[in-house]
Amino acid sequence: MKAEGRLPWGALGRTLSVICLAALSQACASPPASERHALIGQMLESSVQLFTERDGGGRRAGSAVILSLDDDGSTLLTTAHTLVPQVEQSLFIVAPPGKTRVGAEILAIDEERDLALLKTSLSTGQATDLSDGAYLVDPVWVAAFPWGRERTVINGAVSQIHERDDTSGAAAIYGPVRMIDASVSYGMSGGGVYDSESGDLIGLVRGYRTAHLSLDSSSAPLKLPVAGETTVVSTHDIACFLETEGRQDLMPERLKTTLEAWPCT
Repeated sequence: MKAEGRLPWGALGRTLSVICLAALSQACASPPASERHALIGQMLESSVQLFTERDGGGRRAGSAVILSLDDDGSTLLTTAHTLVPQVEQSLFIVAPPGKTRVGAEILAIDEERDLALLKTSLSTGQATDLSDGAYLVDPVWVAAFPWGRERTVINGAVSQIHERDDTSGAAAIYGPVRMIDASVSYGMSGGGVYDSESGDLIGLVRGYRTAHLSLDSSSAPLKLPVAGETTVVSTHDIACFLETEGRQDLMPERLKTTLEAWPCT
């Protein structure tokens, strides 16, 4: 006997399916093609390639983003581990498509937060806007230079955020980004992680988690990348870094407000 006012299981299931599909299609709706292409162009204009050359032939490749442009060139943001240890080295920036190589210098470096601020005479490109965070599962784009070669764009989603101590016990779904599921490789450290709907920067590629695999007890373990576990330097860490270095002029007001609610440690 059916309960009064209830739908049969088959009808209920179909109704729920329609509701879920409608909600999913709304959540996954992407910007129109023309707007999306403009955002991609904006993102690429803020992405540059980084090379370091050291005595003895040592050479490293990385990525960076343009944080600001002025009459003297541009200020860049990248990961510190690309530049350490801080031995005698020459830094160069390459901005596609011209492949022109220009020198760069380190303005500030914070190994703990894994961030570095650079100055270069490069005067082309576009400065990126900093976001104060993102929602879990938000779609993202990553623009970087794997293996020191051509600029590459990959997509993914926010898979983990930094959570504050919350006495309410509510699960956090918005905050500074800690991890994304896009797979990266060598040379992409310092590359920008962008919100694919706004084009704003939500962090920098820090690296990827590795699994250690030993074939036998006598061999050295192999370090294998764990697919889809890419760690990110959040914009909160970037804001704390800029505050420490006295460069609040490079921060948007929304990030300054976030620091008031969530002070740096």
